[in-house]
This record gives sequence, C-alpha cells and structure tokens, in this order.
Amino acid sequence: MKEQKVIIVGGGAAGFFAAIRCKQLNPNLDVHILERGKQVLQKVKVSGGGRCNVTHACYIPKDLVKFYPRGQKELLGPFHRFCSGDMLNWLDQQGVETKVEDDGRIFPASNSSQTIIDCFWKNVKQLGIQVHTGQQVAAIRAPSGEQAQYQVITAAGKKWLADKLLMATGSNPRIWKLLGGLGHAIIEPVPSLFTFNIKDSRIQNLAGLSVPNAKIQVVGRKKLVAQGPLLITHWGMSGPGILRLSAWGARTLNEANYEFKVLVNWNASLTFDKAQAELRNFKQLNPKQQIAKHRKFDLPNRLWQSLVAACNIPDNLIWAEMNKKQLNALAIQLTQATFEVKGKSTFKEEFVTAGGVKLKEIDFTRFESKLHPNLFMAGEVLNIDAITGGFNFQAAWTGAYLAAEAIASEK
Repeated sequence: MKEQKVIIVGGGAAGFFAAIRCKQLNPNLDVHILERGKQVLQKVKVSGGGRCNVTHACYIPKDLVKFYPRGQKELLGPFHRFCSGDMLNWLDQQGVETKVEDDGRIFPASNSSQTIIDCFWKNVKQLGIQVHTGQQVAAIRAPSGEQAQYQVITAAGKKWLADKLLMATGSNPRIWKLLGGLGHAIIEPVPSLFTFNIKDSRIQNLAGLSVPNAKIQVVGRKKLVAQGPLLITHWGMSGPGILRLSAWGARTLNEANYEFKVLVNWNASLTFDKAQAELRNFKQLNPKQQIAKHRKFDLPNRLWQSLVAACNIPDNLIWAEMNKKQLNALAIQLTQATFEVKGKSTFKEEFVTAGGVKLKEIDFTRFESKLHPNLFMAGEVLNIDAITGGFNFQAAWTGAYLAAEAIASEK
C-alpha cells in the first residue's frame, strides 16, 4: 500500500497532539509538522503563567460545553468521544502526573509547562515525526485534475505534498486568508480574553487587591453578566470574572469599540436590599464604631475604605451618625457600582480570539472540511473559543484527537 503523507501546519498544542496520535494509530503514516516560527509549542510554554493549564476538572460533556461562548453545540458530540478525563488518562499513560487546583484548573504536578513540552517531544522523536521550523505557508492548493495531493507552498518556495492536510495554526490571519481562498467562510476575528481599562478614583492605588466572587454586568446588556474572582490592576480590572465577561461579550464589546459601562457587585451573594438591611444592622449593633475603620462583607480594608469615601462619608464618622442617604449610597457602591471602561488590554500572553473558520463548514465527527475531503482543522483556526481555565486547550486536544483518528483510519 502506498505510504500516506500527512502534513500538519502549526507546531502548537493541537498540531503536536494530532501528529502524535496519528502515528500512534498508524505507524506507517509519514507525518510532518510545519511551523512558521523558529520555536514550537510557544503557547503551551507560556500558558498558565508558565505552568500550562492543560485542561479543567469538568468531566461531563453537557457541562463542559457551557464554558464555550462559540462552539458549544458543535463540541458536545466530540466531548463525548474525547473529554478532559480522557486527556488526563493519556497524560498519565505518558508518565505525566497532574494535579487539580481548587478552582478546577489542572496543571502538571511539576508546576512547569516544560513537562508537557518534554512529553510531546519525547513522543515525536520516538514515533519518527518530522518537525520543520521556519516554514511560513504562502499558498495552499487543493487536489485538482491530475494533482491528487494537497500542495502546501512556503514563502521560501518549498513545495510540500500531502494526502491529508491538518490546519492547526491557531489565530493566524494569513492562514484564514488562504482557507478563504479555498472557499471557506471566515468569521472575522476579534479578541476574546481581555482585561478592562478603567481610570477611576475608587480603584486608584488599589492594584493587587482582589475579591473572591464579584458579579459584573455590562450596563444595558442583561445577558452580558459574569461572576468570579476580580482583580484590581494598574490599568483597571482583571481576574476570572472579568475574563469570562470578555469572552461572552467579545463581539458586542468589540462593536462598542471597548467603551462601555459595567456594574460591579463586589460580593455576588449580596443584593442591594440585603446590603441595605445588613448596613442598618451594623448601625444598630455598632453605633459608636467608625465606619471606615472596620471593614464589612469580607472586603479588603483599602477597598472598603475607598467605597466608603466614594459616598462622602468622613473617615471619623461613626455608624450612629450615618444618615439614610449615606447608607443607601454605600449599598449602591457595594452592589451596583458603575465603572466606565475605555479600552482593553491583552490578558498576559494568552491571546485568544473569537472568530475563524465558520463551524457549519466542518464535519465535527472528523474535524474535516465539508468543502474539501482530507482537509482537517483543529484548535483556534476554527471559530471556537472558551473562557480561561484550561478550556481552550481541551478544545484543541479534542479536535486534534478526532482529526487524527479520521486521518489514521483511512486507506
């Protein structure tokens, strides 16, 4: 039987995992990875602050898909075939120990992304997979007429021939343009995970302070609401709660040119009415206590003092002297403080986009193009993205795994 040549464009998480799985399933395949840069697995290296957040401890497909603003419906079937628990089993078989943190994120026990990189490289070398760096793809030609193979042509003029072609290039405008040239519709990419730029006296000089469970809502958009840890930064607000909101609101906030208002509830368990009642209770029980000097609702001291000051409550005012107007103002600052966002910042090095190849054009049982047989796609080249927490990697693992199964099983 003629040896099948497989070209995988993209030396990242999806590309390496797919290559390894292809060779594990079919050792006779001739598998090559083409990477445009000088280094491979760069996103794996920097993810999770250099620890590599490989996946998340959500093992039920119908629950897992809820973390994907784009791709939720399409990933349900694939997750039933290869989910987060399956990825952990695969890593365990490779001798990679993992650990689950309190928030559900899963990392290698070594706390180093190098563990995952070493695992991939070990497999690549043992399986005889060829990795070629400095291979910027300039053109892709689908099989036509007497030309039975895909042609992948680099900027340097080198021509690669492939019986099966997998695109695992992540968010790459040049590749999207090439796929568009093959007839695929491309959903315009916009940033998905980003932090909010906010200049406001209430959070000025509070960088580094965080609350464990805030609720954040875009003003005028009832459905754009998220909750989780919120971190005050030098440029505004970040943390999982903000990032979740940025993912779900990626397109809406882009259309607003990243200028909008948010309501912040610093303790998601509080409502305005409950805050009012609690404040009245504090007033009754601690009439001689200075308001600013004794924090409430488990808020950081400096944040509590800042919110109190925003209500024009003097530092030395005691609870007995607080009037109704001040009490209501403090309840508002606690549960529905309005902040004006003007701009965004990239979340660390973990740049994720909403956009890519239109999902209706992909057969998700095989992660194969419906327009071109033997053209496969996995990872962020597709219009799939998730909130932070290991979910984007899991989508990449799943797509790569199923694409590799399809590639390896065919004659």
